[in-house]
Amino acid sequence: MRTSRACALWSCQTRNVTIVTVFRSRLRPGVEEPYEEVAARMGEIAQSMTGFIDQTFYLANDGERVTIVRFEDRESHRAWAEHPEHLAAQRRGRDDFYSWYDISVCEATYHRVFESHEA
Repeated sequence: MRTSRACALWSCQTRNVTIVTVFRSRLRPGVEEPYEEVAARMGEIAQSMTGFIDQTFYLANDGERVTIVRFEDRESHRAWAEHPEHLAAQRRGRDDFYSWYDISVCEATYHRVFESHEA
């Protein structure tokens, strides 16, 4: 891997292909508390899985929720997608929690992180 002048001055990391899941959703009214319990458990399981990189959650002012989860490769992503507790949570989400969701899974062919060490 070639190091640029910028990477010599700041911290840069380049990662190989990763699998990225973007999960957008809206909850039904009144399900926030049980949903948060299930979501917290799913986060714990995902983080414990081989190949897990990170997970980030955003909540928009209009109520749309966005979760971005990254895994190192297809196999580790598939293991997460097929985990028995995750499958049960997906069913419960459709039956009890979500009024709508949209999921996209893709391969990130390029990823670079920049972090300045300046104050």
